[in-house]
Amino acid sequence: MSNPNENNTFETSLKELEKIVGQLEGGEIPLEAQLKAFEKGVALSRECLKQLEEVERKVELLMQTPEGDLKTTPFDVSQ
Repeated sequence: MSNPNENNTFETSLKELEKIVGQLEGGEIPLEAQLKAFEKGVALSRECLKQLEEVERKVELLMQTPEGDLKTTPFDVSQ
């Protein structure tokens, strides 16, 4: 497993987090390894959240009107 601080892409971090969750749900690894996997999962989760927040800020900047106001529109997931 790679270090979560290696500037992984969101997709890479999420895939690795899903793998860790699968290992923990399976319960087939020793307790000590489960603890290490959990710690890594928490770090990856925080990294994913940080990346999502950065993207959200960029989207907000792109949606600003020329006057500096933020134009918000609901996100339609059906599209």
